Amino acid sequence: MKQTRTFRLVVERDEDGVFVATIPELPGCHTQARDLDSLQERAKEAIEVYLEEFPRAKGNARAPRFVGVQTIEV
Repeated sequence: MKQTRTFRLVVERDEDGVFVATIPELPGCHTQARDLDSLQERAKEAIEVYLEEFPRAKGNARAPRFVGVQTIEV
């Protein structure tokens, strides 16, 4: 049985209206799409490829964990 993991996506929209997803737990893992449904599918694919290329990331208990987003006034 395939083990599943949960990942958080940080989603932003660039100046051209394209959605960009970053997976904080997987450094350097990003993807983009024109709509949110496609972004979800592409993110799943990006994560699968990342885990294939970097197998130690699969069970790495010390991997960074997403905490949250904060706002600061300057």
